[in-house]
Amino acid sequence: MSSHSSHIKKVTTHQLREMKGRGEKISMLTAYDFSMAKILDAAGVDVLLVGDSASNVMAGHETTLPITLDQMIYHASSVVRAVERALIIVDMPFGSYQGNSSEALRSAIRIMKESGAHAIKLEGGLEVKESIIRILSAGVPVMGHLGLIPQSIYKFGTYAVRAQDKQEADKLVEDAIMLEQIGCFGLVLEKIPAELGKTVAEAVSIPVIGIGAGPYLDGQVLVSHDMLGISTEFNPRFLRRYAELNTVISDAVRHYIRDVKAKDFPTIQESY
Repeated sequence: MSSHSSHIKKVTTHQLREMKGRGEKISMLTAYDFSMAKILDAAGVDVLLVGDSASNVMAGHETTLPITLDQMIYHASSVVRAVERALIIVDMPFGSYQGNSSEALRSAIRIMKESGAHAIKLEGGLEVKESIIRILSAGVPVMGHLGLIPQSIYKFGTYAVRAQDKQEADKLVEDAIMLEQIGCFGLVLEKIPAELGKTVAEAVSIPVIGIGAGPYLDGQVLVSHDMLGISTEFNPRFLRRYAELNTVISDAVRHYIRDVKAKDFPTIQESY
C-alpha cells in the first residue's frame, strides 16, 4: 500500500480522481465473498470489484453471461459486510441494462439498495449511453468498461486483443471521451494495445484502470483467484501470479487426509 493512500480511511470516487492527478497508481482486485474481501481490504487494496467473473470462478460457467442480478447482489452484499476501507464497485450482469434504460435504472438501484455497494460498472460505449445517463440521473456512480467486453463474447467470437485496427481504436477513444463527458467516474480497459491504453488515459481526466491494457494507465485490476494462483487454467500474457495457493491448499488437504486416516487427528490435546 502506498504512502499516499495508506492514510485514507475510506476510498471514494473523488479520491480516485485525486490519485490520478498526483500520479499515484490505483490497485483494484475482484472479490466475491466475505472472507476473501476481508483479507484484501485489510491488505490495503484501493478498489474491490464484485465482478461478473464470479460466474466463472465461483460458479464454474464458461462465460460471464449466466450470472443473475440476484446472484450479483448476493456476492456484493457479502463483500460489503467485510470491507472497511476499499471502494466497492459491482458489475451489472448481462441482460440487466442493455437496450432498456428503465430496466438499467431498476437494476442499478437494486444493487445499490440491497447490497450497500458504492458504485456500479457496465460494459460498452455509445450503445449503452442512454442507460448510463439514466443511472447517473439517479445519483448512482458509474464506471465504464471498454475494449474486450466479456458479456459480448458471442458477438466477437474470441477473447483476442481488441482495437488493433484503426477504426475500432478510434471508436474506443471516442467512447472513452463520451463516457467521461456524460459523467462516469472511471473506466476499465480490457485487453487492448498498450499504446492505445496510454492514448485513452491521456485523453480523459477520469481514472483509467487496465487489465491487459499496458503499464501506462492510472491503475490495474486482476481477478484475485487468478493472481493468487487458486485458479490455474487461465494463463493470459497480462496475468502475473503472486502466489500458488492451489498448491498450498492441495498440500494442506492431503496432509489433513493423511492425519485423519492415520488416526493422528484429532489428538487428545485437540479434544474436549
